[in-house]
Amino acid sequence: MSAATEPLLIAGQWQPARESLGAFRASDPSTGQEVGPSFPICGAADVEAALAAAVTVADELAAAEPERIAAFLDAYADAIDADGDTLVTLANTETALPASTRLRGNELPRTSGQLRLAAKAVRGYAWTQPVIDTGAGLRSHLAPLSKPVLIFGPNNFPFAFNAIAGSDFASAIAARNPVIAKAHPSHPATSQRLAQLAHTALLGAGLPAAAVQMLYHFDNALGLALAGDARLGAIGFTGSRAGGLALKAAADRVGVLCYAELSSVNPVFLLPGALAERSEALAQEFFASCTLGSGQFCTNPGIVIVPEGAAGDAFVAAVSAHFAAAPPSVLFSQGVLDHLQRGVGTLREAGAQVLAGGAAAEGPGYRYSPTLLKVDAATFLANPRALQTEAFGPVSLLVRAAGIEAMAVLARAFEGNLTGTLYRAADGDDDAAWMTIAAALRPRVGRLIASKMPTGVAVSAAMNHGGPFPSTGHPGFTSVGMPAAIRRFTALHSYDGVPDALLPLELRDRNPGQVQRLIDDRWSIDDVECAP
Repeated sequence: MSAATEPLLIAGQWQPARESLGAFRASDPSTGQEVGPSFPICGAADVEAALAAAVTVADELAAAEPERIAAFLDAYADAIDADGDTLVTLANTETALPASTRLRGNELPRTSGQLRLAAKAVRGYAWTQPVIDTGAGLRSHLAPLSKPVLIFGPNNFPFAFNAIAGSDFASAIAARNPVIAKAHPSHPATSQRLAQLAHTALLGAGLPAAAVQMLYHFDNALGLALAGDARLGAIGFTGSRAGGLALKAAADRVGVLCYAELSSVNPVFLLPGALAERSEALAQEFFASCTLGSGQFCTNPGIVIVPEGAAGDAFVAAVSAHFAAAPPSVLFSQGVLDHLQRGVGTLREAGAQVLAGGAAAEGPGYRYSPTLLKVDAATFLANPRALQTEAFGPVSLLVRAAGIEAMAVLARAFEGNLTGTLYRAADGDDDAAWMTIAAALRPRVGRLIASKMPTGVAVSAAMNHGGPFPSTGHPGFTSVGMPAAIRRFTALHSYDGVPDALLPLELRDRNPGQVQRLIDDRWSIDDVECAP
């Protein structure tokens, strides 16, 4: 390996790659120029070393005191906040995301906040869901997998979904599983700095040094081989549908759990009353949502259903003007730009008409003009698969529909999505229409939204950042919100007739401390009442 290539975090140590297959550098999306140091592309020897080290400490981490896990998560959150200036500078350079509004003002506090919420769930045992049946002598709870979790971070959230700091990471660690983080090559220096902070906090909490490891990059074949290794317990993935499905297929063959966030177009229905009431405001709101972060959100409003008629025509005209006047958006990489161009091409080939934009823009870096397309309902229904192609960027497709029943038919044509939105009139005039369309849309989305764009994802215990296939690989789980997100990386353990002293703390007769437990079909924080 070249001496100039950055070290890997493997087995509790920063060390040079054992088998480097090359090197790469990040690019500044605004200029297209390479920035920062060189990072290694790992070979099989490094992957094996990381997996073997994680397996070695899995049982020790599973048996760790909850307070040590929580202390690590809190200390890591504090370190991220304290190092905010450095982290924001690195992420801004590697992603071109706005430093003050997006990175410092939103994503950084969200990241440290997620870690603290995970720590709170650890201390309160909230993720374990203890169940006690005194009559049958049975007790059960969710417990660690006692195997490593492999996490693939996406390109669009350098902090909040980073493989070494985001919600998947916090969830896997909270469930007391070792993590092998696969950083995204779009922001390796940001990931490296986060890994340094995590490593220091881990050692300070007295946890196994190999409980947190990070590899910067490896080729697809090696990734599939790792996903198909039965020594893994689970995979957390956020990225392309093709990549996620390939990993899931490899994992399924050996029984490794794979939680994959894949793609979503997040349909938005504008009901007639809402459109008549505030058409111009809706046009501005939609445009702002679609172009926020250059449209590089998994919750971007990719399809908007607009009623036919004068109010709908006025909305389309207003939105078209917003898109046409907007400056080009900077994308994360050449790969994102290429994928976006292919997606828009697919939409056009399927019958969509370009109203604004529709092409890469001149200038340095990776730029694309905000793009608005239009299609009628009949064309959409004739080719729904192609016209639901995710165009990851500042792109959206308008679908014109003649009436509420036509909207309901369109709703039934959608694949699984993370979100579905219905805008209604404030005076209730749309409520009957809402019920008709929502009944068709509800089974097809993870989160049903009323009268606001889907872009924002609140970090809440009630949040579902998941949905039916193909938005994710499993409709019953979320990647955001504690303690629900933690439960992806657990196993259900049942104890039959085991003496109290030999049970895990949260299943013993005495409550370890205000833990909500289902005791004989009643949720309670009481101790178990033993027969005399």
